[in-house]
Amino acid sequence: MADRQLQEPTRLVLTALADAPRHGYAIVQEVLVITDGRTKMLTGTLYTALDRLLQQGLVRIDHEEVVAGRLRRSFALTEQGRQTLTEETQRLRAGLAEAERRLALGGLQPKFQTIRGTA
Repeated sequence: MADRQLQEPTRLVLTALADAPRHGYAIVQEVLVITDGRTKMLTGTLYTALDRLLQQGLVRIDHEEVVAGRLRRSFALTEQGRQTLTEETQRLRAGLAEAERRLALGGLQPKFQTIRGTA
């Protein structure tokens, strides 16, 4: 996965699971915290991402319990998931550093000047 950037839902789910196992609703709530309320992950998006991440070996089922007659699964990162998120974090950090570098250079550029005597 290191050669490909993660899609935002995937990155957000992995980030939400980076510090502790969580069940679906808790992941949705954690995504709101991570994005400062800008991203509300829909249930369908979440479970599609979780199914894919389970198949890819990036997350695992941590435990299951029955709550109010319904099965609740909690998910956790695998070592491969942790490594993938680490690589994505490094990729994003490098991109941000390059943007900051270019912005700093742009501030040093002389302003456009017109040449007198030309039309």
